[in-house]
Amino acid sequence: MHIERLRLLRELGDRGSVAAVAAALRVSPSAVSQQLAALQREVPQPLTARRGRVLVLTPAGEALAAASVRVEEALELARGTVDALAGDERRTVTVSAFHSAGLLLFAPLLRALDGAVPVALRDADVALERFPGLTADHDLVIAHRLSHDPEWPTERMRAVPLFTEPVDVALHAAHPLAAQAGIGPEQLRDERWVAVHDGFPLAGVLQHWGAMSGAPLRIEHRVNEFSLAAAIVRTGAAMAAMPRATGASLAVDGMVLRPVVGSPIVRHVDVLARPDVLAQAAVRRVLDELLKVGRAGSA
Repeated sequence: MHIERLRLLRELGDRGSVAAVAAALRVSPSAVSQQLAALQREVPQPLTARRGRVLVLTPAGEALAAASVRVEEALELARGTVDALAGDERRTVTVSAFHSAGLLLFAPLLRALDGAVPVALRDADVALERFPGLTADHDLVIAHRLSHDPEWPTERMRAVPLFTEPVDVALHAAHPLAAQAGIGPEQLRDERWVAVHDGFPLAGVLQHWGAMSGAPLRIEHRVNEFSLAAAIVRTGAAMAAMPRATGASLAVDGMVLRPVVGSPIVRHVDVLARPDVLAQAAVRRVLDELLKVGRAGSA
């Protein structure tokens, strides 16, 4: 089997369509299809199947794509060994983060690296199920999920825990509940709320609190960006669910954070990456520094 063909199969599983693979690799869709067809001739089991107008991996295709990950990882380790002997380990490492994590981590990461490894920073705030797919285009992807969300799929990628943080209520300092050290779920029932859009990792927080309070919470605003949500909260017009570490810098000018007692919710912030990418020395160096600044920032 040709490694290039195995790589195309893996890309198809990660990106979801032949057209997306072709666009990412800057080749024609027909070229991708031809190479996948050549790979299929080498394997007795069907590797792909049509789902409507989209080509998806079969169980055999998923298994072969997962096996190709180990091949790619071994090749990258071999290349890294040669590069180390030649003294050529520098390359630009791309790091993607959702907005609040980037605000917390990007500047300390740049200071910690101090130019030792070139990095290219990107922001990507996407729905929960789309975070793993970002590893196709970025070396390190900072993603987040709640404790009750499904764990990250690890067949073709790795998830490295960065830090965890409780999710608090953000409210105006003049609100009567702000005088309490903690807020009971039943006290949230009649308040107005600003929430993230459906499908994003924190969307389940207000659903959970609503279930605990005995009635759905009244959502009046939909905003993903925490700094914008904080601006709304500071007017006293609404409350918001906000993670404690990444929201701490926003708890100023009339906004405070308070925990919900008896119903703790924890957000997991993780680094996602392809195994072959993690085999590269430059990427491992950036990940090591990222873990350090993550621990410091969330303390």
